[in-house]
Amino acid sequence: MKIDPFDDSLRLLIAQTCQYPPGSIDRQIGMTRIVRAIVQSGKLWRENTPYYEDALQQTWLYFCRNLCEANTAQSYDPTIGSVTTWLDKYLKRRLQDFRQELLIQHQSLDRETTPTLIAPPPVPPILEEVKKWATTDIDGLRHIHIRGHPKVTCQMLILRRLPPRSSWEELSKEFNLPVTTLNSFYRRQCFPRLRKFGESQGYL
Repeated sequence: MKIDPFDDSLRLLIAQTCQYPPGSIDRQIGMTRIVRAIVQSGKLWRENTPYYEDALQQTWLYFCRNLCEANTAQSYDPTIGSVTTWLDKYLKRRLQDFRQELLIQHQSLDRETTPTLIAPPPVPPILEEVKKWATTDIDGLRHIHIRGHPKVTCQMLILRRLPPRSSWEELSKEFNLPVTTLNSFYRRQCFPRLRKFGESQGYL
C-alpha cells in the first residue's frame, strides 16, 4: 500500500505532541501545528451548506478533546487510518445531525419543543480563549448587531453558539427573528471575525 508522505509526517507529529502532558504549552503548540497542517492540506471534507462552519467548529473541539486521550469519545487510533479520515467521519456525522435538526424544525414550526439539557463537556484551551476574547470584546463585537435589533450582537451570538450551545431555533424564539436571518448574520458578520481571531492565535 502506498504511503502518503503528508499522512506519515502528520502521524509522527501527533505521536510527538501526545507525549506532552495535557494542558502543557508543548502540547498546545503541537496541537496548533497539527490543526494548521490539516487546514492547509485541504484534505478535510468541505461542502457548501449554511451549517458547515458550525459542524466544523464542533469537529475541532472533538479533535482537541480526543486526539491524544479519550475524553468524550474513543481517542484517535493511527493504526486504523489517517487523522483526516478520522475527522471526516466525525464531521460528516455532525453535518447529518444539522440536516436532521433542520428537517425537524421545518416539521415542527407550529409545535412547542422541550429543550434537552446536556451536561457541559470539559472546556478545551481553545474554547477558553475564544470565550475570553468574545467576553473582553477588544474587537468591538458588541457594537455589531442586526439592524433594528441592538441586542442581537456578534458578541452575544458567538458566546451563545459555543458549547453548550443554544440552537438557532431557541435564539429565533427568544429574539423573534427567523432562523435564516440569525444564521445569515452570523455567517456574514460574526464567523469571519471568529475565524480571524483563530488565525491570529495560530489555531487555523
